[in-house]
Amino acid sequence: GVVEACLLHMLKRRAAGFLRSDKVAALFTKVGKTCAIAGDVCKKVQELQQQVESRKNQPNGQEPLKRQGSTTSKTPVLTPQAIKHIWVRTALIERVLDKIVQYIVDNCSKYYEKEALLADPVCGPILASLLVGPCALEYTKLKTADHYWTDPSADELVQRHRIHGTHGRQDSPSKRPALGIRKRHSSGSTSEDRFAASAREYVESLHQNSRTHLLYGKNNVLVQPKDDLEAIPGYLSLHQSADSLTLKWTPNQLMNGTLGDSE
Repeated sequence: GVVEACLLHMLKRRAAGFLRSDKVAALFTKVGKTCAIAGDVCKKVQELQQQVESRKNQPNGQEPLKRQGSTTSKTPVLTPQAIKHIWVRTALIERVLDKIVQYIVDNCSKYYEKEALLADPVCGPILASLLVGPCALEYTKLKTADHYWTDPSADELVQRHRIHGTHGRQDSPSKRPALGIRKRHSSGSTSEDRFAASAREYVESLHQNSRTHLLYGKNNVLVQPKDDLEAIPGYLSLHQSADSLTLKWTPNQLMNGTLGDSE
């Protein structure tokens, strides 16, 4: 959607097509007449649109089930969002979107007004360069619901520690000295206030500082201190110092600075 907004910014009427409602389609079709890569994308989009139309015209009976179960059929199932952005999406999946945008930037005078984003001598090439990264990815295997982000495994955490182990040496000349912090408490503070202050200082120590690096953290990790007690939720964190790797767990109540009636 963002790429389409950039492509449509101050697009000339001739390039957008006088009567066409889909201006992105008009732009790709016009560019495809002189750019072979864009022409191939136009052919693929037309094939996809024909497949979508044929799927719509089929009755809701056994035919879709046959197509779905067939090993020879490779008809993709496109969501409404994918159909809406089918031109940019197809060019991205084919990994040629950056080349097409670069071609448009190089020939911007044919398609855009002088004040357009892609006609800008700086912004146009930057947009084309930003699309190189996404076009380098492989989109043939899409993630399903059971492939959502999960927490790193222990092996991955240990590997991270080994990779970054050389960066935590305190004898490095570029290492910044630790800041000297003086802790002051008011004379009228109660023991509970001092406890809350110490809890806040401990929570602050969990973040990055000049002596330790926070490699990993996860909230609501349950720990059972005794067999006859309920599991207590807390914050689990992994820290790297110059010569050690430390695993810490802090109860949520201590993180909040209040223990209440708990022991």
